[in-house]
Amino acid sequence: MHIDLGKKTALVTGSSAGIGFSIARGLAGAGAEVVVNGRSEGTVAAAVDEIRQEFPDAVVRAAVADVSTEEGAERAVESAGDVDVLVNNLGIFGVTPALEITDDDWRRYFEVNVLAAVRLTRLLLPAMVERGWGRVLNIASDSAVVIPEEMIHYGTSKTALLAASRGFAKAAAGTGVTVNSVIAGPTHTGGVEDFVYQLVDRSLPWDQAQREFMRAHRPQSLLQRLIEPEEIANMVVYLASPLASATTGGAVRVDGGYVDSILP
Repeated sequence: MHIDLGKKTALVTGSSAGIGFSIARGLAGAGAEVVVNGRSEGTVAAAVDEIRQEFPDAVVRAAVADVSTEEGAERAVESAGDVDVLVNNLGIFGVTPALEITDDDWRRYFEVNVLAAVRLTRLLLPAMVERGWGRVLNIASDSAVVIPEEMIHYGTSKTALLAASRGFAKAAAGTGVTVNSVIAGPTHTGGVEDFVYQLVDRSLPWDQAQREFMRAHRPQSLLQRLIEPEEIANMVVYLASPLASATTGGAVRVDGGYVDSILP
C-alpha cells in the first residue's frame, strides 16, 4: 500500500512529543508538509529538527501556540496557512478520584480535550469544504468508551470528542472532506510512564511495572502490552490519505482490542 501525501499540508496539535510527534513524523514520511505545534518554542524547534534530520526532503514548520485558547488557535491557523489535514491530538489526562474532581478541573479538561479541537475544526473546515478535499482527525481514547474510575473527567471529555467528530462529519457530508476519530488504546509515552507509576509500585523496573499496570488496570487488553506511538500514527497516516476516502464519521480503533466490542 503506497500512501502519498505530497502537496498536502498537515497541522498536528500537541506534536512536539509523544503520539503527536509520531503522527507528525509519519505524515512527513508520507510526503506531507507538516506543521508541528506546541506551547514551547524550544521543544517545538527540537521536534522540527528531528523530523527534518530523518526526512531531509520534508517540509516541516513550527506553529508555537497554545491551541486550547481562542487566541492560540487563531495564531496556529495563521502560522499554518492552508491546511489539508488537521490532526487534533492535543490532550491532557491525570488521575483524580471521582468525587475530588473540581469544577475547574472539569472546565480545564473540556477546554483542552474538546474545545481546542472544536475551535480548530470550525476555523479550518470551511476552506477544506471549499477546496473539495480535506481530513479532520481527532485523537480520542478507549477511555471514551470504557470510562476509567480514576479519571472520569478525562474519559467524559473524550466521549464528547467522539460526538463532536460525528457531528462535524455530518456537516461535511458530500464535500470530499472526511472527519474521523481515532480511538487510541493504552499507549507507551513519557506521560503514560508517569501515569503508570501513579498506580503501581514505583520501585518496579519499567517492563515489570508495565506488565503489572496492564494486569491490574487494563486487563481487557488483547494485546497485553502498551501500544507504541508509531502504531497510532500508522492509522492516522492512512486515514489522512486519499486511500481512506470512504471512511468518515467513524471512530476507528487502535486500542489493542481493549474495548470489548465488535464495532467499529
